[in-house]
Amino acid sequence: MLAVIVLQVQAQDDSSLIKEGDHLPKFKVQSEKGELNSEDLKGKVVLINFFATWCPPCKKELPHVEEQIWNSFKSHKDFELMIVGREHSVTELKKFKDGKYTMPFYADTDRSAFSLFATQSIPRNYLINREGEVIYASIGFAPVEFEKMIKLLKAELKK
Repeated sequence: MLAVIVLQVQAQDDSSLIKEGDHLPKFKVQSEKGELNSEDLKGKVVLINFFATWCPPCKKELPHVEEQIWNSFKSHKDFELMIVGREHSVTELKKFKDGKYTMPFYADTDRSAFSLFATQSIPRNYLINREGEVIYASIGFAPVEFEKMIKLLKAELKK
C-alpha cells in the first residue's frame, strides 16, 4: 500500500520540469576527470541520478545503483551513468565516494544542471534513450520503481 501512495505522489509532483517524452536538456557538469557536456551523451543510453550527500533516501538508493546498475552495465559500450551531486563540489564528491563507490560522480555546484530538470526533491532518476528522449523519470527511492527502472534500462540496452 505504501508503494502505491509513493507512486501517486510522484505522479502529482509539480516540481518536475522534465518528464517522460521530453528531450535531454543541454547542461555541463564536472568530475575528477574534467567537464562532461550533455552533447557528449548522444547515441548512448544514459541514467542520470541527482542526489545530495546529506539526503537519507539518496544514501539508501546509491548502494543499489552501484550494485544493481553500475556493476551490471558499466562495461556496456552504449551505457553512461551519471551520479550528479546537487550543490556539491568535485572535492566533496570525491571524499563522499572514496572507498564506497566506483561509479562516476559529477558536481553540479550551483544547481545549473538540476534546475533544468526540477525545482526541488531528490533523489531523482532520469533514463534517456539513444535518441536523447527521457523514457523514465522518478522521484525518491521506492524498490518497486527502482526495479521498473532496471527492467527498462535492460530493454533499452538490448535494442
